[in-house]
Amino acid sequence: MARIVKERGLATLPTHAELHAVEAVGGDQELIKVLESGNVLSAEIGPGVPEQIVQSDRMARQQRYHEAELALRDALNVDPKNSALHFALGVMLRHQEQWDDAYDELAEATRLIPDLPENHAALAYLFYRLDDGPNAISEARTALSIDPRNAEAYQYLGLGLYSNGQYGAAVNAYAESLAHDPGNADTYYDMGIALHADGNLTKAIEAYRQAMKLRPAFWEAHSNLALILHEQGELTKAVAEYRAAERIAPQEASIRNNLGNTYCDQGNFDAAIEELGKLYKEHPEWQQGHACLASAYMAKKNYGAAVGELRLAVRQNPTGSGEHRILGQALLLDNQPEEAIHELRVAVSLNPDSDLAHHLLGTALFQQQEVQAAEKEFREALRLSGTADNHYSLAACLMSLDRYEEALEELNAAARLDPERALYRARREELIKLMKELSQ
Repeated sequence: MARIVKERGLATLPTHAELHAVEAVGGDQELIKVLESGNVLSAEIGPGVPEQIVQSDRMARQQRYHEAELALRDALNVDPKNSALHFALGVMLRHQEQWDDAYDELAEATRLIPDLPENHAALAYLFYRLDDGPNAISEARTALSIDPRNAEAYQYLGLGLYSNGQYGAAVNAYAESLAHDPGNADTYYDMGIALHADGNLTKAIEAYRQAMKLRPAFWEAHSNLALILHEQGELTKAVAEYRAAERIAPQEASIRNNLGNTYCDQGNFDAAIEELGKLYKEHPEWQQGHACLASAYMAKKNYGAAVGELRLAVRQNPTGSGEHRILGQALLLDNQPEEAIHELRVAVSLNPDSDLAHHLLGTALFQQQEVQAAEKEFREALRLSGTADNHYSLAACLMSLDRYEEALEELNAAARLDPERALYRARREELIKLMKELSQ
């Protein structure tokens, strides 16, 4: 902005009060210096800043966006053709996620002053938020055609390209933005996201670390860095980054959720239970993480608590075969076989190709002495996946039906597939002994 003022000059000379207002809304020292330089197209003192604009600025800085919106609407009633007011109102509406109204205001600002790059850049960002990559790219490129050195326009071009799945091109756009504005932590953060999506984890980590160097309280960068470290199996380091993010933003539910999941993968089930318990106490509306908490409870053999969490997971995703299957397994362990059979039948109906669901259903039916129905499920599990365990389970079922020859074939197959498993050999020897005794 300072460079544009240098190049184009000013229509009116700002007052001291206006300079303070510009500084209050985030104008940097270079811009203030240029505004004080007297590089104007006329020496007139312009009218003072309307009270509604000062008021809206104060409210926006306090994140009271609706009140700021109302103040700007009052100002527009007095000056309806003021592009800057339409621009500011569009930004306030964007903060409130009133996308259509925000677009109308930014489009009007652009119509009134079509050659201001900031108007096109704001539209580019709005289109990005609407997941409209092509229009975001178009508006950012229009801004750059007006001002080829506009760092913000390059940043929003990167966002548009990222939204379009063009991760490498997005990284290049962010690099151009940083060439003009090397101190922008947000651009390093956005670059980290694009690099991560492009599979370049090393460079993504570097970008996130640079963002944190520029803004130490950047909790999102800590959290995203932790996500990459988790993917790399660096669970202790991932926990450290999530905890750093949590210290900065203890109210953020996503941090506790991800930290709890990392504790689960680390095998630190007590910490996972504590972290996710705090999450649901502070954010009862949060819907993720119940399956993770259930797995922690199951590891601690607290099957009743696991069932409670898994019921929530099923309620949130009633068509998920995996959720019903795991709930059925937990019910089986919690000695609720009839309910387990119901959940496992649902799991099988939702995913008939799941050998594990068929296997667990067979196990539940076998425990309820519904042996023929169990045999059918074990055979289907074996058809889908010829594992040693599936052969063994079918053998156990056949033995209970006194079909020893068939059972022996299944035990032979199990022992052949997993010769290190002593159980299979032992049961095979027991069956052979039994068959000899019965033949005498």
